[in-house]
Amino acid sequence: MNTSMIVYRLFDVADEIDLDLVQALWTSRNKIASRLRLDRISTKSITFKDPPVLVELGSHDMKLGNGTYLTEVKARIFDLGVISLILRIHFEDDVTFDEYMDMSIVSENMPEDEIRSYLDAVLETIRPALSNERVSDFDEDFVVYYFQDKVPEGWDIVPLLLKDRTPVSEQTREDTLSNRFSYADDVCYLAWDSAVVYDPTGSLDVPDLLEFANAQFLELRYYDNALNNAIDRTYDELEAAEKGSTGSRQTSYRKIRGRLMELMADVSTLTSNINNALQVTEDIFYARIYTRYLDLLRASVWKDNIENKLLVIQRSYNLLNEEVSMYRFEFIGMCAVTLLGIILLLIIYLAVR
Repeated sequence: MNTSMIVYRLFDVADEIDLDLVQALWTSRNKIASRLRLDRISTKSITFKDPPVLVELGSHDMKLGNGTYLTEVKARIFDLGVISLILRIHFEDDVTFDEYMDMSIVSENMPEDEIRSYLDAVLETIRPALSNERVSDFDEDFVVYYFQDKVPEGWDIVPLLLKDRTPVSEQTREDTLSNRFSYADDVCYLAWDSAVVYDPTGSLDVPDLLEFANAQFLELRYYDNALNNAIDRTYDELEAAEKGSTGSRQTSYRKIRGRLMELMADVSTLTSNINNALQVTEDIFYARIYTRYLDLLRASVWKDNIENKLLVIQRSYNLLNEEVSMYRFEFIGMCAVTLLGIILLLIIYLAVR
């Protein structure tokens, strides 16, 4: 049986990545770098704003669970600021369900040191292409059970999708299998962090789409958290500013206002890039899979959270702007009154001379 398990680990590493520069940097070392292109549909059916770059990191014998498996390692680099490590674990033709299930559970705990070493190797090469480099605490992982031959009779894909041998209720089974998509000979089952894909052609279009959705989701999570931190920081800064004199308070207000304006512009631009990174125009099969997977990730909820937090920041900015403007008008008024007083004194002085 021709089957493999594809484990993905996605890392947030920058605000943005210049993919043209990534290709140039990678190929300058006589290494292959290629852009993502779905090979079973026309290029007009699904449009990538800036197709991510795939680079190869070689094949390695990796100790996983109780065995050693030949693992093909690649990395895909997204302009959104994400690096996805792809570990494709190949099985013998006579692999049993129990062995496959064991590896499904092991996929939850891949060797972290090796994963990080691959990430570091990619970062070392492409560092000049990164804008505001970071390796944040935000990452995503998911797994695709990929079959070029039909899933054998007697193999239960529910525990694979759940990565758990524990028996489940009929309702849970029905819910798990409800996200099924088929087209011609292709079959795909989706769960929020796993998928079973059967494609006799060997095309990786569906796994590539799921990976792209995960990259978008990861960045939504990152910017939602960044806005949380920004709101907390703003409250702390406002509280500290209230303890100062009028002059120092106004100086603090202007600094906070400037930072909020910059934050709103940056996050709005970056989240717009996330939302517009991929457009599905024609292919209904891929559109259904992509859209449903984003629903499983609850991406729309995260988008709404970001919009709501941007509104909170916008209101804070408006209030600060009003406060600073009012102080400016009051200051101008005081200056005008003072100037008039000086003029009156001069007039009186000249009149009595």
